[in-house]
Formats: sequence, C-alpha cells, structure tokens
Amino acid sequence: MSKRIQKPRGTRDILPDEYAFREKLLEKAFKIIKTYGYRFIVTPTFEYTQLFTRTIGETTDIVEKEMFRFQDRGGRDLALRPEGTAPVIRAFLENRLIPPSKIAYFMNMFRAERPQKGRYREFWQIGVEAIGMKDPLIDAEVIELGARLLQEFGLENFIVEINSVGTKDEREAYKRALLDYIEEIEAQGEITLCEDCQRRKESNPLRILDCRTDGPKLHNAPTILEFLSEDSYRYFEEVQKYLKKWGVDFVINPRLVRGLDYYTHTAFEIKLKEIGAQDALIGGGRYDTLVEDLGGPATPAVGFAMGFDRVIVALGNIPRIKGPFYFVATVGDFARGYGIGLLRKIRNMGVPADMSYEIKSLKAQMKIADRIGAVKAVIVGEEEINRGKVRVRDMETGEELLVEEDKLRDIYEEELKREKT
Repeated sequence: MSKRIQKPRGTRDILPDEYAFREKLLEKAFKIIKTYGYRFIVTPTFEYTQLFTRTIGETTDIVEKEMFRFQDRGGRDLALRPEGTAPVIRAFLENRLIPPSKIAYFMNMFRAERPQKGRYREFWQIGVEAIGMKDPLIDAEVIELGARLLQEFGLENFIVEINSVGTKDEREAYKRALLDYIEEIEAQGEITLCEDCQRRKESNPLRILDCRTDGPKLHNAPTILEFLSEDSYRYFEEVQKYLKKWGVDFVINPRLVRGLDYYTHTAFEIKLKEIGAQDALIGGGRYDTLVEDLGGPATPAVGFAMGFDRVIVALGNIPRIKGPFYFVATVGDFARGYGIGLLRKIRNMGVPADMSYEIKSLKAQMKIADRIGAVKAVIVGEEEINRGKVRVRDMETGEELLVEEDKLRDIYEEELKREKT
C-alpha cells in the first residue's frame, strides 16, 4: 500500500460541518458590511514581493521571516499575500477607482509562522478599507463595525483597545526616545533582550513593544502619547468622542503600535480573553501614507482585518449540520424509476434532496438517510404511487404523513419558519 500524503504543516482541512458554520457567519458578515456602504473585491493570491516590502516594512517579522516567496520562470520575485491592505490599495490604484471608496474583502492569507491554536500558515481574513476619507468619524465607524460583527457572531466578552501612533515624524521621535530608554536599562542590567528583540532594536525598536517576552518589561518606558502634537492628540480625542457616542466600550493602550509600518494616527485591536495567546481577533488603524508609498496621490485611508479562523476558535463547538431536507427512498423497481423523477422534481422546487444511487432495501436506505443527516424521508412504493401520494417520515420522531407531492415544498417551508422562531 502506498504511503498516505498528509496536508502541509500549518494548514487545515475545513470539513462539511465547519464549512456550513462558516457560511452562515459569512452570510451575516457580508450583509452587515454592505449596509455600511462597502463593496467586495478579490485580489490575486500572489503579488510581486516588492508590494509588501515597500508597504509592510523591510524590518517587520512578516517580511523578514514569514512571507512565502518564490520566483516565477522569468525570475520575478513573487510572494503569497501575507495581508490584505496592500493588495487592496494596489488594486485601487491600478484599476483607477475613485475615492472616496469603501472596499471589503474575504481572502486567504499566508505566513510561515509557528502553527498553534488560532494561528495557521494559511488563514482567512475579513477586511474593510475606507479609502479617501480622513475624519475621526470614519475611524470610529470602522472600529464600531468590527465590534458589531463580533457581537452579531455571538461574541460578547471582548475588549476594544485603541491608541494613536501619530504622524511619521512623531513616531520617529518616539522611536529615538524608546531606544534611549532601552539602552539605559540594558546598561543598568535591568533587561536582556531576546534574540529577536536584539534585531528589532537595530531595525525598528517599536516592534519590541509587541514582543510577549520583552514588551512587558518596558512598562516604565515612555509612551507614544507623550510625543503627539496638539493636532494629533485632538484627532485621537475626537475618535474617542464618537466611540462613546455610539456606546462602544474601549480602553486606551498607549503601548499598542501594531506590527506593520504603514499605520498613522489611530491604531486599534479587538481582543477576546478566552482565546489565549492569540487573543487579537481584529486589528486595524489609519494609514494615510500607504497610497502615496505605492505611487498614488496622497490619500488618507483607514481599515481593519479580522482573523476569521480565530473567530471560529473563539466561538467554540461547531454545530453538526443537517443533511439534505428530504431523502427519497423507494420500494420496488417501478417505484425506483418514479423516485428518480420525484428527486428531480423536489430539487427543482429549491429543496435539498438526495437518494441512494444503488438499489438497496428500504431498511438500508433508511440507514443512509440517518447517516447523512436527512431531516425527512420521502418513501415511495407501488401503494403510494397508486394513491397518488408519498409517505413522509420524520427521521427524528418516526412520525409519518401521507401527502400529495405538491405539499412537499410546504412542509419544507414550514420547517424553515419553525427554525427561525
């Protein structure tokens, strides 16, 4: 026997029960996001690597360690997309979309991370990008939308953390002050940075604040809020004002800087405590220089990305899905031919239905109906055909009804109404 081939490490199979669960959540999410004026797009799974090195930052962990990079036959450097914002902005510019534009996406991303619960090497994100708008109101609306989606999914015990990372100049001033502080406590022997943070210290000391090992040791370090200009601080206060007006509970986390280099002003994360180490379900913020970095005119923008796989983990047990509503079971050769036609008729009604494709006893057919999770069995034999009716058996209670074929859709719709109440 040949050796079985396993899926690559860090990937996962999404099986029918979870797929159906995801479909329901996505249907809900798409409906809500569209009510906020967003339109969905899909970008290529791979892009030129330069798109990400130029936008995310050469010194970020994503670019340095996590991107899946390869060369095509022409020697061009390509990468599987590790995040969605840069591709959306590239598509916005390349296709000459007109601002203001509200763009949303649901796409798979790829990062060569250490696999753990809620973190995979292929993962899915729901994202929104409001391009061409700079006002505290839209920042607050984006945050409120993220919180609302989690609530609609059935999650309540989450916390919204917000911060301002200021302008590029303000952030540079803060970097210098943070570096001075780190070097001072290093010299005093109060801290020994991990290997990753030694590298971050040279390239981008803000990343040390994200480190779960060394970040907490910097609790006495200066915060970026101390380096904001009057205008930047006023902008941040306006965002808070709108969040309070809409009833969005939040806390200010002055050490929240996010892991990408393109953020300006507002930065935020929405976390759920129970999920453990990977507690950020949503992360986002404002990025007013990204469009210009990619060759476009100066264009403000703000958005977020939701880790959809993490949401699934946070929701816990995945309900078992029902199979087809009807399973057509036949008794006898003549009834089988009739049943095949009936199956097609039921499906044409828009009702999910199936049957056994092999000739089997009624008992064996009922076992199949039970195994695939059919809600009701439609039993057809010579007696039922002669009477112009079919027998409908509830697979859970065993109760049977003798009804005309035309009543099958009514039974289905009544069941749907019962489930909604």
